[in-house]
Amino acid sequence: MFRFAQHDRARSLQRPRVLNIEDLRRAAKRRLPRVVFDYIDGGAEGEWTLRANCRAFEAVTLRPRCAVATPVCDLRTTVLGISLPMPLILAPVGSCRLMYPRGEEAAARTAGSAGITCTLSTLSGCRLEDVAAASEGPVWYQLYLVGGRDCAIAAIERARQAGFSALVVTIDTPVAGFRERDLRNGAKELLSGKLPAMLPFVNQLFTKPRWLAAFLADGGLMKFENVVIPGKGPMPYADVTAALEQSVVTWSDLPWIRQAWNGPIVIKGIHAREDARRAMDEGADALVVSNHGGRQLDGVAPTLQILPEVVAAVGDRIEVLLDGGIRRGSDIIKALCLGARAVMVGRAYAYGLGAAGGAGVARAIEILRADLIRTLKLLGCASVAELDPSYVNVPADWPVGERRVTRGTN
Repeated sequence: MFRFAQHDRARSLQRPRVLNIEDLRRAAKRRLPRVVFDYIDGGAEGEWTLRANCRAFEAVTLRPRCAVATPVCDLRTTVLGISLPMPLILAPVGSCRLMYPRGEEAAARTAGSAGITCTLSTLSGCRLEDVAAASEGPVWYQLYLVGGRDCAIAAIERARQAGFSALVVTIDTPVAGFRERDLRNGAKELLSGKLPAMLPFVNQLFTKPRWLAAFLADGGLMKFENVVIPGKGPMPYADVTAALEQSVVTWSDLPWIRQAWNGPIVIKGIHAREDARRAMDEGADALVVSNHGGRQLDGVAPTLQILPEVVAAVGDRIEVLLDGGIRRGSDIIKALCLGARAVMVGRAYAYGLGAAGGAGVARAIEILRADLIRTLKLLGCASVAELDPSYVNVPADWPVGERRVTRGTN
C-alpha cells in the first residue's frame, strides 16, 4: 500500500501539475500540518529578510548574447576538489523526519543518485551513519555545538569514520531567531508532550491523517540521533533555543574543531567582508554567504546583494558558496555570475521532501537542472565555467567591491 502511495505521489509531481519550486511548495502545504509546513516556510520576526532573499534575484537582470548556438551546456563544477555534475548542494535542513519518514536518508539517497552533495544537519532525526550509507555521492556534516564540546567531538569522529568529506560549521546561531509562525502554531507546546499544553494546537495534526499515519509509523517524535549526551544517549527532540544559547560557536572554537576534524572546513553564515576575511585567516577551505534563509536576524541584507563584496574581499584564495532565496535555475546562474562557485538550497528541496519524499527531492533537482540548461542556452553561454559579471546587471546601489559588475538602473 505504501509503495502504491509513493508511486501516486511521484506521478502527481510531473508535468503539468508541478512545473517549478512554487508548485512543490503548494504540494507540501497540502500534505503537511501547518506547524510542520510553517517550520519549512517561515522566517524570523516580520520575515523581511526571508522575502528580500528572493526579491534580490528579481533585482538582478540577465544580459544574453544572442545569435549564439549552444547545443550542449556543461553544468559541471568542482567544490573542495570534488567534481559535481551541477553547481548545486543540498543545504542542511533540521528535523527532516517531521517532513517525511526517514527524511534525511531520503534526501541523501536522491542527491547521491544525482551525484549531488547532501549536507546533514546536526539537528537531524536519522543517524549520520545511515545517511552516509544511503548516499552514493559526497556528504557533508553540518556542526552545531549542541550538547557541548565533548558531544561535538564525538559527532565529528563519527562523521569522519562514516565517510563525510567536509565539515560545515554554522556561525550565525548564538540564539535561535524569533520565528513567530512557530510560536503561533504551538511548536514548543506540541513538542512538550504535555497534554494540557498540546490541546489548543493538536487539531492541526489530525487534519492531515496521511501525514500523521506516516509520522507514527516512523516512530513518532524522534530524538536528535547525532547529539549523543554522555551517560544519557541521544538528545530528546525539544525546543532547541536554550541549547543553542549554551553552545555558541566563536572564532576561538575553530582551532579545536580543526584539530578534531582534520579535513575541509566550510564556514556557513558569512554576511560581511570582515567575517569572510576572518574565516579565511582561520584556515577555512570554503565559506557560505548565508543569513540562514532569513530565519535568524531579520532586517539583514539579502545574500545575493552581499555576495559581490565578499567575493571581492577574498579574491580567488577561498571558494565562496551562497544560499538563500534560490527558487529557479536562473537564480543559480545569477549567483555564479556574481562569483559563487556553487549554491546551497534548503527550502527548494525541503518543499519536495515534504510533498513526496525522495520523489519530491528528485523533482526539485530535475526542475533546477532543466532551468539551468535552458537559461544557459538563452544566455548564449555553453558552460557555467564561462559565466562572469558581464552576463548580469545589478542595481546601482549594491556594493560590489573591486570586481567589475555591469551596472543597471533596475
